[in-house]
Amino acid sequence: MVSLSRKLLPSTSALAAFDSVARLGSFSGAAEELSLTQGAISRQVSGLEEQLGIQLFDRTSRGVSLTSAGADYAKAVANALSQIRSASLQVMTKRHSDQLNLAILPTFGTRWLMPRIPQFVARHPEITLNFATRIGVFDFDRDGIDMAIHIGQPDWPGAECTFLMEEMVAPVSSPAFLASHPIKKAEDLMRLPLLHMASRPGAWNHWFESLGIGGTPSQGMRFEQFGNVAQACIAGLGVALMPLFLIDSELASGQLVEAYPHQVTSPSAYYAVAPLSKVDFRPVVAFRAWLIEEIGRYREEVVGW
Repeated sequence: MVSLSRKLLPSTSALAAFDSVARLGSFSGAAEELSLTQGAISRQVSGLEEQLGIQLFDRTSRGVSLTSAGADYAKAVANALSQIRSASLQVMTKRHSDQLNLAILPTFGTRWLMPRIPQFVARHPEITLNFATRIGVFDFDRDGIDMAIHIGQPDWPGAECTFLMEEMVAPVSSPAFLASHPIKKAEDLMRLPLLHMASRPGAWNHWFESLGIGGTPSQGMRFEQFGNVAQACIAGLGVALMPLFLIDSELASGQLVEAYPHQVTSPSAYYAVAPLSKVDFRPVVAFRAWLIEEIGRYREEVVGW
């Protein structure tokens, strides 16, 4: 007879299989993600259901879906696996105490920060950097993160927010789009397809209000990341309100141009955020100081910043 303690401690392979099916909504998708056969995934999940004595999925000819109990269990398992992965990564990479687990924003990290990271590594070879991607507020302790680059307001609970820089935004489009949709006054933009960022639903309203223009901007395509918005602009799908420092290369190459000559400061700004328990942690102090210095150097190089 299986003891209660055994029932309460399923194998990590079974939990990983369940988590993958729960996220992807299919056994075949989970099999591909975990490099297993579909049959192996099915056996792992069935074994887990038998061990718990609970049906986790409804299986139909159209696919699988979580039961109510399965949905609750999936949330708890996802959090537990995330903590295990984080703890494992820290143990595997912990060669010394000077390591910094840093959460970065996708576009800011790829386009602005990463090209400059070699300079930090050269200055602080004793510090090992571990990167994670995060958008929005999260739990530092749960995710095992020491510091984050945040876009928004300096109101992160239980953390210290250090201002890094503001963000200048302007409407941009491809040269071909602008040639076929001439813009003589700002109001002309109201009738054009405007591209939106899901994380900044009020950006266009803020831009028009800065010119004293009322009304509701057109509801065009919506995107999760700035990189996708830039590509949509280049493809001629519309006009986007973009942070200029994140599209330096596209502006320099002529792939994108300012659709109307009016730049505004975004309501959001960039901050280096650290939990209060890590404010004086040496790697955090070193990276924050370097980041402020690097941004100051960048601001001096950019005309009109």
